[in-house]
Amino acid sequence: MSEKPAYGYSLVNEMQAAGIDVEQNTLYPLLRRLESQGLLRSSWDTGESRPRKYYSVTDEGRLTAELLGKEWRRINTAMSRLMEEK
Repeated sequence: MSEKPAYGYSLVNEMQAAGIDVEQNTLYPLLRRLESQGLLRSSWDTGESRPRKYYSVTDEGRLTAELLGKEWRRINTAMSRLMEEK
């Protein structure tokens, strides 16, 4: 998720553009769960024709993403080494 606030449908499009196929029925419960964990915050924009709920990453969310990213890279490196040995 980028630094700027985004609404659910734009996140689906962003993920699909990155090659990640995600259903809206999967994404919205995940967004609510991340918000309840304090990793995201949300706000409503009612200025357009349809109200949209925008999500943004909290400081805790950024820290968590950084830690998970480091762990992912560590595991990916280890798996690559294992695959090279075969």
